[in-house]
Order: sequence, then C-alpha cells, then structure tokens
Amino acid sequence: MNIHEYQARRILAGLGLPVPRGEVAATPEQAREIAERLGVPTVVKAQVLVGGRGKAGGVKLAASPDDAAARARDILGMQIRGITVRQVLVSEAVDIASEIYLGIVLDRASRGVALMASAEGGVEIEEVARQSPDKVLRVAVDPFLGLADYQAREIGFGLGLEPGLVRDFVPIARGLYDAFVRCDASLAEINPLVVTTSGHLAAIDAKMVLDDNALPRHPELESLRDAAAENPDEARARAAGLSYVKLDGSIGCVVNGAGLAMATMDVVKLYGGEPANFLDIGGGARAERVAAALGILLSDPSVRVVLFNIFGGITRCDEVARGIVGTLRELATDLPIVVRLVGTNEAEGRRILAEAGLVAVADMDDAARGAVAALGGVPEGRP
Repeated sequence: MNIHEYQARRILAGLGLPVPRGEVAATPEQAREIAERLGVPTVVKAQVLVGGRGKAGGVKLAASPDDAAARARDILGMQIRGITVRQVLVSEAVDIASEIYLGIVLDRASRGVALMASAEGGVEIEEVARQSPDKVLRVAVDPFLGLADYQAREIGFGLGLEPGLVRDFVPIARGLYDAFVRCDASLAEINPLVVTTSGHLAAIDAKMVLDDNALPRHPELESLRDAAAENPDEARARAAGLSYVKLDGSIGCVVNGAGLAMATMDVVKLYGGEPANFLDIGGGARAERVAAALGILLSDPSVRVVLFNIFGGITRCDEVARGIVGTLRELATDLPIVVRLVGTNEAEGRRILAEAGLVAVADMDDAARGAVAALGGVPEGRP
C-alpha cells in the first residue's frame, strides 16, 4: 500500500527526524491559511501516489500566503500521470545546499534489508543506479541487530558529509530504519535529504510503501489508504479477497496460488504473449471469488483473452468451473476463454464447463499457447 508524502512525513516526524513543518490543503483558501500559520516562504506540493511531480509542475515555491493560494489553485485539479491532484502539502521552504538520497529497501538478492544512499539526491534513484551505479552506496542490515551506528557512519562519510553532519546523519538513518520496521514497510525513503545552507540536515520529501499482508497488525495504518487514488479494479479485487496487480499486456490471467501465477505469466511471455495482470484467487477459492475475478478481467478493455490456470488442491475444480459458467451467464462476452483445469474434482469441473460449451486442457503449456494463438482473432482496442 502506497501512502502520500505528507503521511510518510508524519511517521518520520513522530520518530524525531528533522521534517519541515507543513499541513495538507484541499483548497487554495486552506493553503493560504497554512502559509500564514507557518509564517515563512513555503513550497506547495501535489499529493499524488506517482512520481515525477516536479517535472509535471506539481511542486511550486510560494513567497507569501497569497502566493501559496495561487500556487495551490494552479496545482489542484491538474493531472499527473493520469491522477487528479485533490490535495496539496504546504510546507516551509528550505534553502538547499546539496541533496542526498536515503532509502531502506527489501533486497531480494540477499534476502534481507539494505540501506541505500547516494549524493545524487532529488532524482529517481533507479536512474542513478542505471547510469552511475558507483554513485549508489549500499550496506546490508542484519534483521536481528538492526542498523548499527558504524554502518550509518560509513554511509555518511561515503556521501562526503562533514564529521558534524555525519553525527546528525546517524540518527536520521536509524530513524528511517525504525520506521521501516515498525510499519512493516517494503520501502522507506527520503529523497531528498538535504543539507541546508545553514549546515543542517532536513528530510524534505518522504515515501513509504507498506506491506498489505501486514496491515492486520496495523489497523492505524490501514486508515492511511487513499481509496480514491487506487486503481478501481485493484480496489474491487481487494474487497473480494483477491491478490491483483494490473499490468500492460492483453492476456488476463486467473490463477490459484502466487507461485503458479508467476509461472503462468512466465509461460505466457515464453510463447510470445503479455500478461494483463497478476491475479491470485488463493487456495480454497469458492465460485463467488472466481466470479469476482472473471468479472474484473471482463471489465478491463485491455484484456483480449482470458486464461484460467487452476491446479486444484485445496481449490476445487468444480467450484472454479461453476464460477466461470455463472459469470458468463450474467456477463456475456465474445472474448476467448482458455481453461487449464487439473486436480481436485477435475472430472466434475470439466463436465460443468463442457455443458457450457467450454473445453479445459490439462497441460499448462497448451493453455498458454492457446491463449496466445487466440489473440490473433481478437481486434486490438476492443470496446
């Protein structure tokens, strides 16, 4: 779950990190009032769950309260990567001498957590890593011991900070790691962490991605979810108990089990197709959940073929078949539907599908090849 900058900043500020004062506004008048309370020049920043706000004109300096209201009026309602800006953060402006990237990330290669930093702050770290990997510093964090002071100092000196600033940098790095662990995050970053012209460090931007699977342990964090900023299909899927991620392809995949879902997407790509989504209906899925999954895919105009890949263990093949047939009775479609059905109650599932005019195959490769071949008969940009 992504959260907004202002929400991430509040978490970091609560742990004692040097975050500039600021408040959220939904109208130009509110922006003016906030700027008056702050009593200093401000920066007005669009609050959307996408990057590239600065390049899109979503970050503007304001010299006075009236200026803050004008800047908010410019930003509110604008589109940034297809997302409408509904609120802005009005924060005290900081005189910047230099910028640093600082992040805590899951490092899947080492199966651990890594602290990453770069003196090339204020830009996308992926771009820095791609063009100048030597400029990205990295240290592995022991999950039992946590981030050690000496590791943070090593990064601080590696960034070229003066000894006094390194002393200030250590608690900031440790505080960011603390936020990462406390919130069960998969990413926590400050970009940029700036050195001010007065010689202090300030976290002027923050981003956190929280692990959805850990949210039952954090009911206070669930309330941070911005449903209006989410993909509508992903919100529908979550409400139905489905794990769904929208992708850019045209073959909609419905699979039981995350591992099988990943393998299915790989096989689709192997035979020349592109998956339109990751969709895991989970173990033991009943017909209602299968129907919800198929309904989401049929409502997606980018989906031109639907591929079911079901390996029935806890999940019963006859329940999957009933979900498919029931949905097609309610939502008529001309889209090709390819079904691979193997496992518990397989024969009954095949019978149910056959009575509805559908045929299930037993081999995953055959199913993937069939889905890719079916694309040739479906026009691009279907209504």
